[in-house]
Amino acid sequence: MYQGTLFKLVGMQDFEEKKGLLMSKAVTTPATPFQVLADVSEAIMGTSGRLEKMDLAGAFLANLSVDETEIGALLLIGRPFPRTSQRTLALDWKALNQILQELLHPSRELLNELFAQSGDIGEVIYQLYLRSGAIRQSTLFTTPLTIQDVHSTFTEIADAQGPGSRKRKTTLLRALFTRASPLEAKYIAKLLVGDQRIGFSAGMLESAIARTLNIPLDLVRRANMLTGNIGEVTRRAFHEGSEGLEKVELCAFVPLLPMLAAQAEDVKDALKIHDGTSAFEMKLDGARVQIHLQRAVNQTQIRIYSRRLTEVTESLPDLVELVGNQVSLQSCILEGEVLSQGPDGRPYPFQYLMRRFRRVHNVEEMIAEIPVTLYLFDLLMEDGNVLIDSPYQVRRKRLEKVSGAVNLVEQLVTSDFSKAQSFFDKAIEAGHEGLVAKRLDSTYQPGKRGKVWLKVKQSMETLDLVIIAAEWGTGRRHRWLSDYHLAAQDPETGEFHMLGKTFKGLTDAEFEEITQHLLDLKIEQRGGIVTVHPRIMVEVEYDEIQQSPTYKSGMALRFARIKRLRYDKDPNEADTIQHVQELYDSQFQRKAATNRVGRTE
Repeated sequence: MYQGTLFKLVGMQDFEEKKGLLMSKAVTTPATPFQVLADVSEAIMGTSGRLEKMDLAGAFLANLSVDETEIGALLLIGRPFPRTSQRTLALDWKALNQILQELLHPSRELLNELFAQSGDIGEVIYQLYLRSGAIRQSTLFTTPLTIQDVHSTFTEIADAQGPGSRKRKTTLLRALFTRASPLEAKYIAKLLVGDQRIGFSAGMLESAIARTLNIPLDLVRRANMLTGNIGEVTRRAFHEGSEGLEKVELCAFVPLLPMLAAQAEDVKDALKIHDGTSAFEMKLDGARVQIHLQRAVNQTQIRIYSRRLTEVTESLPDLVELVGNQVSLQSCILEGEVLSQGPDGRPYPFQYLMRRFRRVHNVEEMIAEIPVTLYLFDLLMEDGNVLIDSPYQVRRKRLEKVSGAVNLVEQLVTSDFSKAQSFFDKAIEAGHEGLVAKRLDSTYQPGKRGKVWLKVKQSMETLDLVIIAAEWGTGRRHRWLSDYHLAAQDPETGEFHMLGKTFKGLTDAEFEEITQHLLDLKIEQRGGIVTVHPRIMVEVEYDEIQQSPTYKSGMALRFARIKRLRYDKDPNEADTIQHVQELYDSQFQRKAATNRVGRTE
């Protein structure tokens, strides 16, 4: 498939030369070397133009066999598995560092120096390999890795369970690193920790597919939306064309990304944006779930997924029983909110509820300790009929007919501001976050945040940010990591940009809990600062956004404080740096208008 000269991609200055090498098929091999994927990744990272990145990716994918295309596409965007897969590698920096010490024997001083230079774990390993003559010599006598080798090994690592599984996982990983070239080792490490950082996202891959094959981008996006597997979409597109993508259907047990809501300033703003009428629903302070049901002869199968698409069925057997008994459908996909409430009906804190979602042992005891209530608000599939393209008011009416005794989220459809405001006040009084306003004609758009759904909250909009580092506390907090470094994501590059740090908002128990999680995600420690993989999301309140020369983002949060930990959210759901900039700009405009009041021109 690829000429050996493809490996010269790295360091080439001329884009057309890179692309020409990728498109050449003069010499073929039975399987694509993983080195090719590493070379292409480096070439994409070294290319600034979006179109050039897409062309490099498209040329690479066009040369893969049917059996390679799916895994090649996933690995190119830094995913060992599709986003809907329940597989996880469950290996941390500690395991990787153990292998590095065994193979390369780096000193702590050298590791700290290399981390300080790049902050990229893949680049650190690449530099360590370049310095190791023993590794370079050993790879001369091993069979070259293929992309299928890497994927199958990652699958074995993820599937290793039970006693001795950790040893099995590290043995498999060590075998990969033993066979890897320096550049291959770099990208194996990046895949392991989920930190690709080459400036090529799943969204760009969708565009690359459409551009390379001259297929409508909307068709590619819809197929990815329905399958949750950009790898499968890539395979269908390159080997079946538009016809293959048109055959993609929504089906049970393939969870959809949740549709998201934009922020409205208040109830009046929501009504204005929705042209005067909206369906207002209580914004419950619970955990969002997606429930899939499929009945067959003498068998009913129900699975429950969190908003991160992680299956949580085992933790919620009481809800499985409820839905199975009450929902009168043969197959469906429901969406709702799980709430834990006190005797007065007011919700318990979100962190209290999360204890249910993490429990897989002694579940019956936890059911008694933390009973939960399900509130449904959407119906996405009904007996095989896809409803995501139907108007929201149609979906809601269908939901009301099939939900049985299951609670529905309380709703008010109105164009009257006073009624909507009273409904908002009622939600706040009941202990909820506010309202979600939904256009009556809105279709369901998985993974999209638009103004057809609007959240109306009591206070200034919070931000969902990711912790990228933390500092050991002092005084009473000396035992814990605190002063968390908070960052928003740039979706174009996948990088996280720091916006400030805070230790405010958490209890002692939460300090202790998050410290353990952060240490499991540790990359390095320099002085009292521990750099971590960007995995933990927090919801952050703040007073305002200020200009800052300190951070690359150019912005900083004033008086930031953590409202709650969001283990239920994926880091890719973090607010974008562009959104933070928009908030800053609107805030600046308001200040400017205020300053002009009363001025004599």
